[in-house]
Amino acid sequence: VQPPEKPLQAEEWNKLREDFQSPEVFEEVMLNSMIRCNSPIDVAKSLLTHVAKRDGDIAYNVLVKYLTLCVQQGQVSEIHDVYDIMKGRFRILESGAYNLLTKGFSNSNQWRMALTVLEEVKKVMIPSRTCYESCIKAASRHQEMKLGFELYNEMLAKDVVPTLDVLQSFFDFSRGVKGAELQKELFGILLYLRENQIYPHRTFMRSIKLWFESLPGGNWRGRLTKIKDGGQCPVCNHQLEDSNLTEEEYSNLSERIIRDVIHGTDTFRKTSPKEFEAFQTFVESRLPFDIVIDGLNVSHIKSRKMQCENLFDAVNYLAKDNARLLVLGRKHMLMNTSNWKPETMKKMQNKADFFFAENISEDDAFLLYATLRSGKHCRFVTRDFLRDHKACLSDSLTRHLFRKWQRGHQIALKKCFPSVFSQQPAFRYDCVVQTTGDTWHIPYKDVFEEKYSYRVPGKWLCIQQKS
Repeated sequence: VQPPEKPLQAEEWNKLREDFQSPEVFEEVMLNSMIRCNSPIDVAKSLLTHVAKRDGDIAYNVLVKYLTLCVQQGQVSEIHDVYDIMKGRFRILESGAYNLLTKGFSNSNQWRMALTVLEEVKKVMIPSRTCYESCIKAASRHQEMKLGFELYNEMLAKDVVPTLDVLQSFFDFSRGVKGAELQKELFGILLYLRENQIYPHRTFMRSIKLWFESLPGGNWRGRLTKIKDGGQCPVCNHQLEDSNLTEEEYSNLSERIIRDVIHGTDTFRKTSPKEFEAFQTFVESRLPFDIVIDGLNVSHIKSRKMQCENLFDAVNYLAKDNARLLVLGRKHMLMNTSNWKPETMKKMQNKADFFFAENISEDDAFLLYATLRSGKHCRFVTRDFLRDHKACLSDSLTRHLFRKWQRGHQIALKKCFPSVFSQQPAFRYDCVVQTTGDTWHIPYKDVFEEKYSYRVPGKWLCIQQKS
């Protein structure tokens, strides 16, 4: 539908509606196309007035579409009116409408209205990330940093994960601003990046650098660098944290993972306890392994190639230094199918131990168990990030150790040419944000990645405070 260019009379709207193939959705379709064409607000308003006169009221989704157009154009008084109508007619709105309202108000001179809406949302549900972030950005834009940080901390307490965009905005809006409390909060964001193994992208990294350098009387200087395998920063000569866990840390971690993650409730939803016991017996009789491979995951490494060929190439590549390999497979790999050939499977079984689980098993638990039981030297291969297990580890210290262990033990295989792999070695130093007080080292990536990645960046920002 092409929206009209000027407001129409009732009979003109009626005529358009009658000519439309599904009159019952005419208003919604018309408003959608007005949003797309960014039509003048009075055209949309004339449609709404017409509907209100005809039906006595306006349906919820029609109001929401009109609200979308108002927010898109920053029509604050209209946003106000729609909000009043909605409040009068519906006890609770859904999160889409709340997102629109907070966004619309927060970008205007009536930004405090967004806080009012946020308070209302809190009465009925956990506010969405969008709701929080609209309010945080509005507060920061108006230099109300304390309020911004209160909302940010509240958001974290409710397990609402912030975007890098809002974290970056804190650094942008705090540039050149004095205050010990503010500085502490911003250091807190850097520690949040550390805790969650988040790598800022280049523009976020630049904001961090500029903020440090703008601190009144702070004397900070940031430089970009690369860090060699030894882990010494070429800019400040500082030695980065070691990626190895101590014996005590390792045994604490493996106990916790085996207790909470593997024997916890979540494993057996997809794995029968009997199967897991059989696996434990199998592993204990063959320990220790050097590398444990998530077979199904690795078999998809190159899409145009047969799955068993992919796995065969990987096993060949990893077995070359006489490493003891354990491959976690699925029973369907033993069937003769277009993807799995018995002769290739046989060749692999000469080079590695295989355990074939039921076709629905969750193999992360198997992978973790076999790797941890094999000892500190054992590494594992999967292209998964093992996100779920972080959730089972309840305290932040154990989560930190798990991530650190993962960074040092997960091998990332990349397919280059037919049958040739490259692997990113596990670094001897730990690739996370770290500080000694008068230095900060921040690993960053060139581009933004929404997905958490176990591929660690090679580029660092070194920030030093000159005395």
